[in-house]
Amino acid sequence: MSIILTHMPILWSAIFLAFAGGYLSGSIPYGLLLGKLCGLGDIRKYGSGNIGATNVLRLGGKKLALITLLLDGLKGTLPVLIAKQVHMDYAIVAALGAFIGHLFPLWLRFKGGKGVAVALGISFALSWQLGLALCLIWLTIALISHYSSLSALSAFALSPLVAIVVTHSYQVTTTMLLMTLMVWAKHHANIQRLIDGTEGKISFKKTTTP
Repeated sequence: MSIILTHMPILWSAIFLAFAGGYLSGSIPYGLLLGKLCGLGDIRKYGSGNIGATNVLRLGGKKLALITLLLDGLKGTLPVLIAKQVHMDYAIVAALGAFIGHLFPLWLRFKGGKGVAVALGISFALSWQLGLALCLIWLTIALISHYSSLSALSAFALSPLVAIVVTHSYQVTTTMLLMTLMVWAKHHANIQRLIDGTEGKISFKKTTTP
């Protein structure tokens, strides 16, 4: 972890609390919970099978998708902001904990989401300018292409460059690079569908759950 931590004296108990707090926050599957509360059933059985906002949009419509997006973002933002009050090192650890918790939640047998919303929430907590820039990149490409996956892949491919320009921080830049690698890895199936021309486009019309 030396590539992201400074040379301050490391309190391993604080490191553990920051990571555990981030993980527990990130591991809450809001899309799945909201889907069940709103009568959609287990959203992992329909659409793309993902628990994120894009699949909720397909199955539950815009309002439910927006709520899912905000909650998934906040579960990355809140633990990072709390840890940031102590030291940036703990904020970085909490960020990685929240991101890993979303991707590999214990409660879902380590089968979580693809990390886009929580990573955006984390980027806002680390630097609001960074978070805003990534959202604008995502939105611009989404409006042009109508591909959610392409928008996410493009935004995070640029995120390390945006991070170093906006924050001048190697910690934030390295953290964004690590999350980008994981986001791309989790989107491997989407990448193949984009290449094949079979990737589904964003639709703002609610589909009927079988």
